[in-house]
Amino acid sequence: MSSAEVVLGFLEDSEPWRLRASQFPSKVGGKPAWLSQRGLPSLAGLECEKCGLPMVFLLQVYAPISGQDRSFHRTLFLFCCKTPDCYSQNDSRCMRVFRSQLPRKNEFYSYDPPPEDEPQNLLEEDHNVLSISGVKLCWVCGCPGNKACSRCHSVTYCGRHHQTVHWKHSHKKECLSAEGPTVASSPFLFPESELVTEPEEGVQQGKEGEDAEGEEEQGNVQKSAVDPSSSDALEEADLEEMALHETEDSKVFQQFKKRIASEPHQVIRYSRGGCPLWVSSDHVPSEDQIPPCICGAKRTFEFQVMPQLLNSLYVDSTGASIDWGTVAVYTCSASCNHGDQYCSEFIWKQDFSSDQQTQNKKT
Repeated sequence: MSSAEVVLGFLEDSEPWRLRASQFPSKVGGKPAWLSQRGLPSLAGLECEKCGLPMVFLLQVYAPISGQDRSFHRTLFLFCCKTPDCYSQNDSRCMRVFRSQLPRKNEFYSYDPPPEDEPQNLLEEDHNVLSISGVKLCWVCGCPGNKACSRCHSVTYCGRHHQTVHWKHSHKKECLSAEGPTVASSPFLFPESELVTEPEEGVQQGKEGEDAEGEEEQGNVQKSAVDPSSSDALEEADLEEMALHETEDSKVFQQFKKRIASEPHQVIRYSRGGCPLWVSSDHVPSEDQIPPCICGAKRTFEFQVMPQLLNSLYVDSTGASIDWGTVAVYTCSASCNHGDQYCSEFIWKQDFSSDQQTQNKKT
């Protein structure tokens, strides 16, 4: 896929059954709808590298690869920390992404496509999928959890932190009651929505206009170049370099805003093998900063998460909050096979500069 071929993702309310694993959903929030029910990420792999607390499921993108049987079903799962202090400038250690894929013929799902109407036996199907693998999931986050409540033994958790969260939220009243635990939404999770997609329109024309504007801006800066024979040449050169950087950063940010202006509610941009849309000229990865897959294949860009998604997560606060300019996800170009195991891929988080944040608030 070329850089011009971009698919945009938008949030949409959906019937809960459409977001179950057997429907192969793309979605934001709620609990992960795991694809393979074996080889799920480890508890350590789902902890924030900065604070050590469990991360929360952010989104998943169903992205099968045509003509490749091993990835007939293929989903990318993105997790993030909910601790605001972990979101230091351009630090990606508070986020993780995992890839899972299955051939069309597998032990969990039907060979035929899922029904377009609500199936009568969906709950039974999901129960059967979990029964095949024997996996137990945490009530709070939906991640692997074998730690059962020591009193009622009817609910499981990934660890003590989420057991405490559930106890304070509702389980203190429900434990050992005749009704058992209620199927309520966990306070730890983000609001759940379906991710629907559509192609981006008018990309090439907009890009040509941006390039022309960029050349004009660069020309204006070059016209003011200093005379190297001047006694103040070194100081002026430093100032000129700073001005050039500010101009370049402003140009990139303006291009970013112009590119998304026609579809301001986009929350992801998908373009496997394409290029990310950066918010800044700072902290853009070079090729050698994107590590290869453990199979040895090069990792390539697949999709990015836009800052607009934050508006739907209700994470704003009077103090610090989780934040990003954009989050770029890079995956194995060969989409290599790891059997039932979930494979960790690579994330690059780029943040807005302080000046850009001020511009955003004004607009």
